Amino acid sequence: MKFTQLPDTVFKNMQLNAGVLLRDFDPATATLTRANILGATSGGVKFTATPTYSDFGDDIDNCPANMKELKRVESVEVKVSGTMVTVTGQVAADLVGPADLDTKTGKVTPRTDIKAEDFKDLWWVGDYSEVNVDGAKSGKAGFVAIHMLNTLSTGGFSITTDNKAKGKFDFEFTAHYSMDDPQRVPYELYVKAGTSEVAA
Repeated sequence: MKFTQLPDTVFKNMQLNAGVLLRDFDPATATLTRANILGATSGGVKFTATPTYSDFGDDIDNCPANMKELKRVESVEVKVSGTMVTVTGQVAADLVGPADLDTKTGKVTPRTDIKAEDFKDLWWVGDYSEVNVDGAKSGKAGFVAIHMLNTLSTGGFSITTDNKAKGKFDFEFTAHYSMDDPQRVPYELYVKAGTSEVAA
């Protein structure tokens, strides 16, 4: 079968495993700091970045729909969702959205007013390519990373429990634009293959 083929780079170009949600990540060093992991997830995560388009030719006589020169992106809705199976007071406050955390008592108090500090950057980082074990002998691991700007929980707080099972905390975070730079789409994507060169 002539067209039943696979590319030579198939394993080099695969994203592997569930990845992790991080509070911070530096793609220049690709160093994973465990303290930055938001929590353990179950079933992986789902990330979507969905643009909304305007067609400025839709009311122009004799202009076909979807004329490329008249197409504009109005905004991009950026979301990440999944299920947490661990929780801390800070993570619970993040899942609530606008909330105050008393670190002494562990009390999370939801708010209806939204403050600037409620918006936090979030990263998802996953293994990529056949070089995905970091170490002196294996070189630098490959990764796919998504940096979400100004995220806020838009899925609310929920917990599902069951007999002889872990509690599950569903989450949905939405990235937001900022007046500081209204044209900046609130996410960035990195795809970096690993290298097998031995570190000096």
